[in-house]
Amino acid sequence: MTKKSISEKALEKGQGILRLAPTWVPRSFCRPGRRIKLHPDDYYKLGLERGGIDERWLASTTPADNGPKTPEDEGLSYVVADQDGKEKILFAEVVDMLGGAVIGNDLWSKYHKWPMFSKFFDNLGPLPHHVHHRDEHASKVGQSGKPEMYFFPSQLNNHPGEFPFTFFGLNPSTTKEQVKECLMNFTKGDNKLLDLSRSYKLTLDTGWDVPPGVLHAPGSLCTYEPQFASDVYAMYQSVLYGGQCVPEELLWKDTPKEEAGNYDYLLDVLDWELNIDPNFYENRFMPPRPVDDLESMKEEGYIDEWICYKCKEVSAKRLTILPGRTVTIKDSAAYGLILLQGHGKLGNWDIETPTLIRYGQLTNDEFFVTEEAARKGVVIKNPSPVEPIVMLKHFAENPDLVL
Repeated sequence: MTKKSISEKALEKGQGILRLAPTWVPRSFCRPGRRIKLHPDDYYKLGLERGGIDERWLASTTPADNGPKTPEDEGLSYVVADQDGKEKILFAEVVDMLGGAVIGNDLWSKYHKWPMFSKFFDNLGPLPHHVHHRDEHASKVGQSGKPEMYFFPSQLNNHPGEFPFTFFGLNPSTTKEQVKECLMNFTKGDNKLLDLSRSYKLTLDTGWDVPPGVLHAPGSLCTYEPQFASDVYAMYQSVLYGGQCVPEELLWKDTPKEEAGNYDYLLDVLDWELNIDPNFYENRFMPPRPVDDLESMKEEGYIDEWICYKCKEVSAKRLTILPGRTVTIKDSAAYGLILLQGHGKLGNWDIETPTLIRYGQLTNDEFFVTEEAARKGVVIKNPSPVEPIVMLKHFAENPDLVL
């Protein structure tokens, strides 16, 4: 079969809902938190030199930027066209061939690609204080700027890891000279960048908005991260909590060659006003926000909530189907989804939440809903008399979102 015929077969089989295979990504500078359901024997399946697998990427057409030994398809989602996975094709290729029939004509006309992905980030400890570039700086290395958001699902956090606190931005009184001094001391040990920042205790089932240009040192909760389709970043902190050192090459990652060694350029990457915002918590924290009247939704058999809603380019919902109920859910945009809890039917697909996944094993917990299917309405059936179905839904631009 040709790639196009496989794509069309998958779309027809799912009546506008595509089944996706799990996509695992290692990071050489991370330690797996072991909460993303991968089998304990498989966290280092790709070899010690590649690092532990501590990320699962969702609905991704974005390749992972993971160094010279990175396979071409690392980070890319596959669409499964048959039950055993022998017929599969990159989700990116499906979008390239079918365009607006998958992601919607407006998104296709604007981006000519699926412009976001999400992930489960599962690190045992915190990450360095780092930044994702804005468009003006990312474009200089052939990438896009990267807004992202966090949500901490209770279903994936049976333990909090070593440091369930996240540093965001900088203290309002911080000067650029202080930050520059920290960056110049990167190779001399702890550059003490966190001395200029403040941490926030992470709360399960809440989230944060992280615009590009904002420094952030993610804590150790397993995190759901909807984000724009880019893997651009630079690490500004040299030594982590616990003594783990960060290679200097990551300080200059995604810096144009002509700017290497220019610390003023690294300062310019930062959105200074957002970093020193004295009302950072009020402006960036996101508790769940019901889409409609809560009691009315419960009477209909579901609860639909915005969980990531302060960015127009990327957003996310948490959808709960109550025990024993069948509902039809409509959205105005295409979306990827991942199951957190329960089992049942999604359209004509069987869905189930896995307990343990071997590397390379197929699952029935991840799907992509085309815009046409989303607008028509997806029928979801929960046969359990006791357990809800809970799923997370990640969108690109969604006209239903009111900022």
